[in-house]
Amino acid sequence: MNEPERAADAPRAKVLLALLTAAYVLNFLDRQALAILVQPIQRELGVGDARMGLLLGVSFTLAYTGAGLVVARWLDRGPRLAWLAGGLALWSAMTMLAGAAANFAQLALTRIGVGLGEAVCSPAAHSLLADAFAPRRRASAIAVYSSGIYVGITLAFLFGGDLSARLGWRGTLVALGAPGLVLALALLVLARDPGRGRFERVAPPGDERGFFAAFAELGRSRAWREMALGASIKSIAGYALISWSAAYLERVHGLSTRESGAWLGLTNGVGGFCGALLGGLLADRLAARDERWRLRVGALATLASIPFLYAFLFAPSAKLALLANLAGPLLGAMYLGPVFAVGQSLAPPHLRARSSAALLFAINLIGLGVGPWLTGELSEHFAPTHGAASIRTALALVGVSYAWGALHLWRASSALAAPARPQL
Repeated sequence: MNEPERAADAPRAKVLLALLTAAYVLNFLDRQALAILVQPIQRELGVGDARMGLLLGVSFTLAYTGAGLVVARWLDRGPRLAWLAGGLALWSAMTMLAGAAANFAQLALTRIGVGLGEAVCSPAAHSLLADAFAPRRRASAIAVYSSGIYVGITLAFLFGGDLSARLGWRGTLVALGAPGLVLALALLVLARDPGRGRFERVAPPGDERGFFAAFAELGRSRAWREMALGASIKSIAGYALISWSAAYLERVHGLSTRESGAWLGLTNGVGGFCGALLGGLLADRLAARDERWRLRVGALATLASIPFLYAFLFAPSAKLALLANLAGPLLGAMYLGPVFAVGQSLAPPHLRARSSAALLFAINLIGLGVGPWLTGELSEHFAPTHGAASIRTALALVGVSYAWGALHLWRASSALAAPARPQL
């Protein structure tokens, strides 16, 4: 093992990974807090499903993707940890401020603020981890980081439901946002930037191109292009389920907000956490023999999750639905580490933050922007004929995006048989 690889296993890299993962936990904790609070917010502010879908998805997504276009370029040449700490402080403060919103418009403005802050998180983290861990461990490291999604979702559902019963939805948002301010300070004090391009033979050159020029260059790689499409289309159903599963269990199976939060936290959290880790480990191991398995793992796991998605939606009881929901998130999360690791490997060090931002731009614009909003629109459309079960019908229709996304991930894996890195 050479010196950079020995350094990659040093405690400093592991401390960095732990802090970045904690930041991603809070990223999704604050982002998904509203999902468990849908019913009480709707009751107090008089918001219908369609407008709630806009609040859960579009208002956040426009800010998140728009800011990502700007900050990724700065992250590729500026102080990554300082930017990340600032973004964390911003989105945490805006989550707390949402608890003071007097109407739908004010709540939407705070969601925009959350999106602005969170736009910094993953581009900075992916770039840092690509420099902290050797390429053969990169998918596993990013999978550990990505598991923060499901820890955050678990905490949002578990604590969100319980806190909502104790503090109301306003107090819940204040309580969930506060820890981020402490973690932002911890990042500045405890973490160290590993340096750019540690595993490359030559120092990375400067790059003054804007986001769209870098995006166009990355898009010339068929593997990157198909991978971005697959992850984005798959995320339509993924974000729809995260946003509307609690409302589905409450309306169709009669669970309370506290009950749906607790059970979804356990099933989504345990299943998704294990799936994210398993996907990264499998991808790194199988890719040692055939690079195409880095993405085939996610494609096959996504296809295998489809029966469990529909079992969750059409189970005759809440117990059976939640049992199916344990397997669905496990399989559905296995694509995360491999996709973002391949995204880093397909880009040179001086474009890695922009590669991550471009993937997140596509995933959030298509997945988060369309999934929750479309589900809300379909639910209102079917409400006159399906009643409370209209949310189930809407989720079932949106769920077909899993198969479509898996197809593109498989096509992307075939392109990895060619040399992995385009000349950018």
